[in-house]
Amino acid sequence: MILTESTFLLFASKYYDNPNCTDIVEFDEDLKRFQYLRKLFGRYRQDNDLKERLILNHLIVIYNIFGPEATNMLFMKLHDYHGYLKPFVEYLNFMPLTIQYDDVVLMRDNIDSDKTISEKLKGI
Repeated sequence: MILTESTFLLFASKYYDNPNCTDIVEFDEDLKRFQYLRKLFGRYRQDNDLKERLILNHLIVIYNIFGPEATNMLFMKLHDYHGYLKPFVEYLNFMPLTIQYDDVVLMRDNIDSDKTISEKLKGI
């Protein structure tokens, strides 16, 4: 299945693995984590206020329930924040050589990482 904006929910449900999920409300709440990350990265861009541990917590939950396919989903939903997202995904060892969504193919080496984020993650 190819990940596009129109197939995002179907793609997410295909890879969703949460044994504790009892209804669609929990699935929707897990999907909101993508929005939370967008807000956290937006706050970092605007105010230089990085909540690295909160971002890591959201990412860990996302990877626990969606698996490695979450990387493509994250880069698609956070397309304005690739440079911020990359250091976190590398820190968690989920950064593939290529990322694909819609008609976009990104090479890992072509995404610039935010240096401040990389340094903060080294200190954890």
